[in-house]
Amino acid sequence: MAAPRIRVGIGGWVYEPWRGNFYPSGWPQQRELEYASQRLSAIEINGTYYSTPTRTSVAKWRDSTPEDFIFSVKASRFATNRRVLAEAGESVARFIGSGITELGPKLGPIVWQFAPTKRFDPVDFEAFLKLLPTQADGLALRHVLDVRHDSFRSPEYLALARRHGVATVLTESDEYPALFDAQAGLVYARIMRTEAALPEGITPQTLDQLAACAQLLQAGGLPTGMPLLEAAQDATTAPREVFVFFISGAKERAPAAAMALMRRLG
Repeated sequence: MAAPRIRVGIGGWVYEPWRGNFYPSGWPQQRELEYASQRLSAIEINGTYYSTPTRTSVAKWRDSTPEDFIFSVKASRFATNRRVLAEAGESVARFIGSGITELGPKLGPIVWQFAPTKRFDPVDFEAFLKLLPTQADGLALRHVLDVRHDSFRSPEYLALARRHGVATVLTESDEYPALFDAQAGLVYARIMRTEAALPEGITPQTLDQLAACAQLLQAGGLPTGMPLLEAAQDATTAPREVFVFFISGAKERAPAAAMALMRRLG
């Protein structure tokens, strides 16, 4: 099997300020995904959070990107934005069956994003995790939870996620808690602090540090300063797959930040 990779990307590919900035002036809008995917190694699809794509659209995304490209897909809000998560079965099944498997081997992690007001309820949350399928249409599925309430900053939550084989988003943000599972084999980082005043969105020093951190995580190491909830000696030493997405913040700088990080990673 191939060694786990570090993949770097952005959220979506349709954003007007990227035209003439990231995309060359006059570049056809219908070919923006093609352009972005040739310069990045992953894209997080955010539109699927708000509306269900057609199989035709998903197949077009698949065919517009390089062979080794990966999409992560944000799951429907109708599955996660509810008072009782145990009742989300129909919404989960509808989303999984919507056509996302048309991506085939380009289908990466499925991200389940919860509202900042959603607190950790161990019983209800476990009932939700039991609804997440491990495969669909012959594809193995990987799930990542984007939990945004401070009550999830708990070893009990991490233990629950591990039991069900799901990962947790590591958020670099001023608004949401940073959670890191040192035992997980998948790191899914969302960087939300890019600055418009910086040409690459982040200082060169911070980019150097981020590249070194990603490489150490990929190799099975544990960078200093990670937001641990457990003893450091409990961390895995196995290689990890690492995704780094530049999301939100000064979004107009996200592609520049992603490409600058990729250059540092070689």
